[in-house]
Amino acid sequence: MSSGSANAKAFLQAHPELQFVDLLIPDMNGIVRGKRVDPSALLKVFDKGIALPASIFGMNIQGTTVEETGLGLDIGEADRVCLPIAGSLTMEPWQKRPTGQLLLTMYELDRKTPFFADPRVVLQNIVRRFDELGLTPVAAFELEFYLIDQENLSGRPQPPKSPMSGKRPAGVQAYSIDDLDEYAEFLADVLDAAREQDLPADALVAESAPGQFEVNLHYVADAVQSCDHATLLKRLIKNMAYDHEMDTTFMAKPYHNQAGSGMHLHVSLIDSDGKNVFAGDANAPDDLLRWAIGGLAETMNDSMAMFCPNINSYRRFSPEYYVSSAPTWGVDNRTAALRLPGGDPDALRIEHRVAGADANPYLVMAAVLAGIHYGISNRIEPPPMTVGNAHEQHDASLVNNLRDALRGLTQSPVMNDYLGTRFLDVFAACKEHELTEFERTISDLEYLWYLHTV
Repeated sequence: MSSGSANAKAFLQAHPELQFVDLLIPDMNGIVRGKRVDPSALLKVFDKGIALPASIFGMNIQGTTVEETGLGLDIGEADRVCLPIAGSLTMEPWQKRPTGQLLLTMYELDRKTPFFADPRVVLQNIVRRFDELGLTPVAAFELEFYLIDQENLSGRPQPPKSPMSGKRPAGVQAYSIDDLDEYAEFLADVLDAAREQDLPADALVAESAPGQFEVNLHYVADAVQSCDHATLLKRLIKNMAYDHEMDTTFMAKPYHNQAGSGMHLHVSLIDSDGKNVFAGDANAPDDLLRWAIGGLAETMNDSMAMFCPNINSYRRFSPEYYVSSAPTWGVDNRTAALRLPGGDPDALRIEHRVAGADANPYLVMAAVLAGIHYGISNRIEPPPMTVGNAHEQHDASLVNNLRDALRGLTQSPVMNDYLGTRFLDVFAACKEHELTEFERTISDLEYLWYLHTV
């Protein structure tokens, strides 16, 4: 019996009450898909995997297969094999009926060749390049999200009523403990459930808009696992909110007059002895850190479609909400795209602040590590450090729409090298399909402006 099967058997013995197991695989958009099976099928899943269509990675945000990806009818909606990810078998604390969950990744039918269009596989290929340098990425995400009411207001989101006061918040103070108290039971249940699922979430912070919060994940010396954590934590937060008769959104910009939600990524590199190779004086970074910053700055525009993969993503960029529109960097400077947090020199790291909460964590990580590896390998010098307000000192130069971002991504030699041309073709086909559908849709604003005026 394999170690995975032994763990599955032990899990079944520890949970005789189990009624279902959810088999999960994140798609191109980071949306978790899969199937629900009877516990009696779990050992077979570990031994042989399960069949799921390759078109899972050819779906747009609406869950429709985009035929231009070549993963739908062109291959007869053919299946591939999905195998379990070690250590990902846990219970789902929010379920009324005892239910487990298991994360999967896709392989070709030979069960040995990872499937090229699985974002987890794309990331693993980049991580292996760091193995060749004798370095290991260490990473953690910070995720921002909004609690929203389950009932929309004229089709638009609104903050939920406070379980404590019964009032709907109209304003909020950043880092306010009182605002945390308003939703204390929900927030406590999120952290409790995260511990039960071995997700290293250790802090929740009230952000600067009504119903907006940030959850922080611990550093782990496994870049792929950190993305697993972020993906499963998003699912946990959504389901815990349902239990509390609320809803959530990780949409990048749900309210036009409030801050957007970001996905900040903290990353450093350790050597074979576990030493942080970025350690030192943030104001005078050593070669490896300086080159890493240089690579990230140089590839930032090429990677924007990874950081901001949806039409709404680009509405988040605004100076008053600490979202940089230029490839800047600075020490303890939240107006910069790349921030070197102050504090312990031994813990020096890069905080990448560009991605929205709507992005796929695996692809954000892939683009960031590609930039770092490219910078180190080619000794790319960074632009001058920004001191003070980056918005006042730098004109906006990052791509500000999805169509240009996709063009920059697919035409980038660096991104084609690191992420793979076949993968980028599939990703771009999905997103271009969404753009076409969006541009065909007549908006309410068009009727308001033009119906009776032209």
